[in-house]
Amino acid sequence: MLDATTRSGGTATASPRAAATELAVAVPASAPPGPGARGTRVLLSPWSRLSLLVLLLAAAATCVLLFEPQRLLAHGWPPQLNGASAAVVFAGAYGLCTVAFVPRPLLNLAGGALFGSQLGIGTTLVGTVLGAGIAFGLGRVLGQDALRPLLRGRLLKAADGQLSRHGFRSMMAARLFPGVPFWAANYCAAVSRMGWVPFLVATALGSIPNTAAYVVAGARASAPTSPAFLIAMACIAAPALVGAVVAWRKRHHIRGR
Repeated sequence: MLDATTRSGGTATASPRAAATELAVAVPASAPPGPGARGTRVLLSPWSRLSLLVLLLAAAATCVLLFEPQRLLAHGWPPQLNGASAAVVFAGAYGLCTVAFVPRPLLNLAGGALFGSQLGIGTTLVGTVLGAGIAFGLGRVLGQDALRPLLRGRLLKAADGQLSRHGFRSMMAARLFPGVPFWAANYCAAVSRMGWVPFLVATALGSIPNTAAYVVAGARASAPTSPAFLIAMACIAAPALVGAVVAWRKRHHIRGR
C-alpha cells in the first residue's frame, strides 16, 4: 500500500486504483523492434546463412574454374619462397583450395613434386586438416540450422545418425576408403551433430595412407619404374578397389531390404 503525506502531517492511504496507475506510469511499455533489429534477425536467420554459404561455395568454384590454382601450386610457385616458408604458404593454399573443390589428389601430387616425400607428406596433411576444419566450420555455422530439418528420408536419417553417434569411426572410414568426395564428407559431417575433435582427429589419421601414397607418387613421378613409385600406385589402387567392393555389397544389401 502507498502512503501519501497530508497537509496536517498525517498519512493517508492511497487507493489500489491510484497505486496501479502510478505503477503503470512508472513502467513504460516496451517499444516494438525497429527496422534495424528486424533486418538483423532476417540476416541471421538459418536460410539467409545457408544462402551465404551457397554463394561463397559458388564463388570459390568459379574462381577454381577460371584461375586453376592447382596449376599455380605445381608450376607457378614464387621462386623467392623456399624451405619452411614455402611449406607454410603451400599448406594454407592447399586448405583454401580444398574448400574450393580442388581435388586433393592433384594437390598431393603437387606437394610431392615441390617438396619431396617427407616434407610433402607433412605439408599436405596440415593442409588437409586445415581445409577440412574450414569447410566444417562454414557448414556448421552457416548451413546446419537450415538443413537439419530437411533430414527426413530413411537413408538421410540413417546417415545422420551414423555420423552423429559414431563420428570418429565414420569419418575414419570416409577418409581411408576413397569414394566419398573430400568436400562432401566435410559438409555432411558439419550438418550432423559430430563434434569438432572426432572430426579433425579422424581426418588427420584417416588421410595419412592415401595422402602419403599420392605425395610419394608425385615425388617419384620422374622415375615411374622405381619401386617407390610402383608401391605408391599400388597403395592408391588397393583402397579404391576395396571401397568399390564394399559399396557394391552395401548396395545389394540395401536393395535386398
